[in-house]
Amino acid sequence: MPLATVHLISLTSNTTIPSFVKTVRSASEIKTLVISKVIRWIITPGTISAQELLQPKKPWDLLLIVLGNDPLPDSVKSKIELHWSVTAGVPSRLTNNFDQTNTRLLHPDPKSIPALTGSLSKPRMGSSSQTLELSAGLNQWVESFSQTHAGQNAMSMLNLLAFKPGKKADYLQYGKAFAETIGAKRGGNAKLVGNVTAQQDQSVSGGKWDEFALAHYPSITHFADMLASEDYQAVNLKYRVPSLADTFILATSEIELENVVKGQATAKL
Repeated sequence: MPLATVHLISLTSNTTIPSFVKTVRSASEIKTLVISKVIRWIITPGTISAQELLQPKKPWDLLLIVLGNDPLPDSVKSKIELHWSVTAGVPSRLTNNFDQTNTRLLHPDPKSIPALTGSLSKPRMGSSSQTLELSAGLNQWVESFSQTHAGQNAMSMLNLLAFKPGKKADYLQYGKAFAETIGAKRGGNAKLVGNVTAQQDQSVSGGKWDEFALAHYPSITHFADMLASEDYQAVNLKYRVPSLADTFILATSEIELENVVKGQATAKL
């Protein structure tokens, strides 16, 4: 099972996103799976890595996922102000031909994108998005972000998971339902998943992450349509929420990164 390392990166003040991407792509030592623009926290970590993730010296700019666990080359590190990372074993069936698979997800035939289910017309609201329910604050942000180019296109949600003792089997029931029904019918796809083998801050109190996943959605509205539905929450609140000791979800956009690199947006958003 190949290893992959997930990096959250804040760039130095004199480094633009396009110049960083160019450096990464020109580094022969790096096999890049994903580079994505950090957009917003959906769920924040409670205890694990919370200080490192939520109180960086500078806001996170990019998500970088690479094959292997070798240190980043000096040419890349020189452009990074700070970074946080975890390494995970990822099934080869996901890493093989990932570039082609990911391109199809990011730039699909419009006819292949599933229609919304209508959940947002009378949304099921929750008091907090920390339980992956559609809170008032999250709903307001989704409505605004969905008007942007990035919000109307594919989103990549970084998930980190820590399970309660003996509860992973319950989470797997959630995962099965996500893949077969509640997520799939909204275009949800866990395009990368893996068991965490090491994390940068593992000496810090608070515990360790068990698993990571990078979930694809055709748009932020498809994601919200799922959260607002009764069928999703019936599974989420029964299996997912009670099985987790800690978790976070960070919304990122590979499409927004493409726009920045192509010069369709300012280099530093």
